[in-house]
Amino acid sequence: MATGQRVEVDGLSKSFGDVRAVDALSFTVEPGEITAFLGPNGAGKTTTLRMLLGLIEPTDGTATIGGTPYAELPRPATVVGAALEASSFHPGRSGRDHLRVYCAVNGFADSRADDVLALVGLTDAARRPVRGYSLGMRQRLGLATALLGDPGVLVLDEPANGLDPAGIAWLRGFLKQLADEGRTMLVSSHALSEVQQIADRVVIIDNGHLVRAGRLDELATGGRVLVVTPDAERFAEVLKSSGAVVSRDSAADTLETSGLSAREVGRLAFEHRVELHALETRQDGLEQIFFSLTTAVSQQP
Repeated sequence: MATGQRVEVDGLSKSFGDVRAVDALSFTVEPGEITAFLGPNGAGKTTTLRMLLGLIEPTDGTATIGGTPYAELPRPATVVGAALEASSFHPGRSGRDHLRVYCAVNGFADSRADDVLALVGLTDAARRPVRGYSLGMRQRLGLATALLGDPGVLVLDEPANGLDPAGIAWLRGFLKQLADEGRTMLVSSHALSEVQQIADRVVIIDNGHLVRAGRLDELATGGRVLVVTPDAERFAEVLKSSGAVVSRDSAADTLETSGLSAREVGRLAFEHRVELHALETRQDGLEQIFFSLTTAVSQQP
């Protein structure tokens, strides 16, 4: 079974002329976890991934896998698997032949091509020219290519792009399985709802800078508490006097409050003899967290 290694980005920077695409970026990716790498278009995600994989020379800083730069790994395909584009295939070559070329280059047995085709569900399309593959099938072929060396580290750029709903559900389970095997997973994606379902950790960048990194529950600066009570007007005043921010839907006798936990809201209801019909904590989803963080950065002078 593949063993994951720690990925560490430390003070990584890249300038293209006067443009600072990545600026003093630092974060880590741990084995056995899926780390989502997020940011708006042009935030510097692809440049960072390309520096990690030795495709671009950093202006400053380092990016290492298990403490070693990619270019210094003795057999990199057995340590790191990467899928950055779904279009880098010879259109007249079959999926199997594409993989066998990579097997020959890396010293893997030809049979490994069939193994990874089966893993990604492309066995039936193995002999078909890649020109006839859909975008989703190309995504699967890129993932198969990344898995040829059974690497412990996987770097995937937008792996769900082009997949239909069934394919996305398959990918979700497959990535979780790979992480459960102990692999280190760094996944760049714009599909925030999907990321929320699979990611253990999130790294968010904007304008080349780190905005926030951590677990999803750590990123949430605070949740909202939904309260349903027939005494909504009076209880709203109680909550406000305790420092909460309260909005009220008078038609539904519903209050939405922030600044207090559900436990604190419940205690206040008990103390003031307020009848509660519902009390529910609602954490902000990843989409709300992402936009609030990146919007705040873009508005800075």
